[in-house]
Amino acid sequence: MRIPGPEPRADGGVGAVAEAGGLHTYQLRLHAAYGPVVRFQLPGAETAVSIADPVLLEATAHIDKRPERLFEFLAPLCESENLQVLNAEEHTPWRRVLLSVFAGRPSHERHFARFSALTTALADRWAARAADGPLAVQKDLTALTLRMICEYALGGEAADPDRVTEAFEEVLTEYLGRLYQVPVPGTQEERARRAENALDYLRETVDRVVEAHREGGRTDRSDLIGALVEAGERPERIRDTVMVTLLAAHHTTGVAVSWTLHLLASHPDAAARVVEELDEVLGDRATPDHADLKRLTRLEMALKESMRLYPPGPYGARETTEALTVGDYEIPAGATVFYPFWAVHMNPDHWPDPERFDPGRFTPDEVAKRPRLAYIPFGLGPRSCEGAGLAMVEAELVLAVLLKRFRFRPAPGHEVTPIERFVLWAADDIHMIVTPRA
Repeated sequence: MRIPGPEPRADGGVGAVAEAGGLHTYQLRLHAAYGPVVRFQLPGAETAVSIADPVLLEATAHIDKRPERLFEFLAPLCESENLQVLNAEEHTPWRRVLLSVFAGRPSHERHFARFSALTTALADRWAARAADGPLAVQKDLTALTLRMICEYALGGEAADPDRVTEAFEEVLTEYLGRLYQVPVPGTQEERARRAENALDYLRETVDRVVEAHREGGRTDRSDLIGALVEAGERPERIRDTVMVTLLAAHHTTGVAVSWTLHLLASHPDAAARVVEELDEVLGDRATPDHADLKRLTRLEMALKESMRLYPPGPYGARETTEALTVGDYEIPAGATVFYPFWAVHMNPDHWPDPERFDPGRFTPDEVAKRPRLAYIPFGLGPRSCEGAGLAMVEAELVLAVLLKRFRFRPAPGHEVTPIERFVLWAADDIHMIVTPRA
């Protein structure tokens, strides 16, 4: 049976994506019009198929290949090879090492105190500025989580962490600006030179940390660089891994926290329940311990529901290596299969009244009623996010500190519009009135 979808266009689909406001919203429109499996045009993909049904997605969950052309924009961060499109034989052992670090409690606990200190420092700055008017929280929170992942990936050993943070933002601004054709100050030559200088500095910084590990014989499995050194990875691969880790981790966690604060501010009853739980668990303490996070179930449910409504990464993609049967449809080898996370999370067959914010969807009983892949904010299969566990720890810690200390309200007259900029970003930030709790 032929896969349904819009008629081909002479522009290869560029106009349709632009008219919809981006690929994330285009996928929502496609599935609303054509059903759970849709064929569509996309530059860089000869055959593109999007699947928004979690049961049908199971047939694709084993795929371990990413489409190289769609991930070319990441190549400048990697000197040895683009780690996002490694072949399965190389990717599997590399992923195993990353999971041993990112998913391990020792790694989370080792960095928890430093993460708490960085979050408290941001809270102090917000307290000092609260009386000056609404705050643009998304910008500050993504800067915080970049600083956190820099400390994590480099083991807190960067000589100048502020400069590392600034250099990575310089690189991202240039390369993502090219990808999304976003205007960036300066001439093309000036921007390229700044980005190259920043990239050189980052690579030199990582090389110094790697060399310190090698000379000191340090192979702590709870340390990213130490684990990669112990695994025998070559220096270029270690450097590239750190760079890709910085890219993947910093904006995603920051926007997840931003959207959660936005939704809680718009739903004061749900916010009150989360704050009540924080007061019960923490008492007079301003920050949680690592062990406290398990007891903050309402906060975790609110975070998960916000990532359902606003998944930080709105979609993923794989490439079939052989013909695949999905329901009544045959997908050919070499096709690009899109995972439209946002459309999956808004599927009314599994999420009644999907646009409603309801953290109660994530009680154990409710979770058990849904298919396994109905909720996939970190992707699925062998290319899912290795840092999912770390991201949840970071986000829950930041939310706990901020909600314990402040009350958040939407800034009157400020419209929050999600757009896709590698992550699901708010077009004009998220402006909020932030006041200290009594």
